[in-house]
Amino acid sequence: MKNFVATSTSLFPLWVILFSFWAFLEPQYWSNLSFLIIPLLSLIMFSMGLTLKVENFFRIFKNFKIVCLGVLLQFLIMPILGFLLVKFFDLEQIIGIGVILIGCAPGGTASNVVCYLAKGDVALSISLTVCSTILAVFFMPTLFWVYTGSNIEIPFYQMMFSIFKIVIIPVSLGIILNSLGFLNMEKIKICLPLVAIVAIVFIITIIIGSNSNEIFKHGPKIFFTVICHNLLGIFLGFYFCKKMNYTNKIAKTMAIEIGMQNSGLATALAMKYFGPLSALAGAFFSIWHNISGPILASFWKKKNYNNRFN
Repeated sequence: MKNFVATSTSLFPLWVILFSFWAFLEPQYWSNLSFLIIPLLSLIMFSMGLTLKVENFFRIFKNFKIVCLGVLLQFLIMPILGFLLVKFFDLEQIIGIGVILIGCAPGGTASNVVCYLAKGDVALSISLTVCSTILAVFFMPTLFWVYTGSNIEIPFYQMMFSIFKIVIIPVSLGIILNSLGFLNMEKIKICLPLVAIVAIVFIITIIIGSNSNEIFKHGPKIFFTVICHNLLGIFLGFYFCKKMNYTNKIAKTMAIEIGMQNSGLATALAMKYFGPLSALAGAFFSIWHNISGPILASFWKKKNYNNRFN
């Protein structure tokens, strides 16, 4: 079972590409399944909670200064980048909403896996993901309101409540179950990465199917914007940490955490409040950062290996 899960998860980018093509070519099977996006995202958040215990939060206090810096950079760099990229590429308002929502999102759970592969500080990565996820209840709708301006009707409190329901409640339930020890969590945890990947693949597929008619018109521009957003976030996260004299290990961790957003959350909120086209950027971001992340991790891992023998 463990080998099956490991093999399946390692092929994650391939599953995403294959299912995206399927949804693009035969959208009729997927375009009416948008009601599943929020439950699937809640399942991912629940899976994240099942990997955590109350003791994990003590790490936050042990690394309080660096965690605060990471959260600050998370909610500073990516929203500004999203806003600037929307202006620079002169994106339509409805598409720009999706890009800015990605920028305002917390760190994604995939960052923890990529951090592990890149030989970063996994404990710090988890702490940053947890903190930014919790704080997203307030920061995400607030930053979105700041960067989109008053010309868009923003359901601020509804969005805040949605984030609370989609993120905080499932994560909390997972933490409680894991901490109380009612279940044999070791066996369950083996399957959790696969559960999360299946859910993400379905979310992306549904979004692609819902936007199949718009992809030729807007797809290349949105995808290029998303690539710039992700890579610039990674670069700036690494750059600022090195400028503050942090180690390569911490700088890599910060870069990954900042550049890899919870695009599933951004996608779900875009779909719920602004429609399918606004969610396309989030779907593309999910595809791209799960390709760029492992490539970057392999590069850093190889660089560490070579440095030991030079």
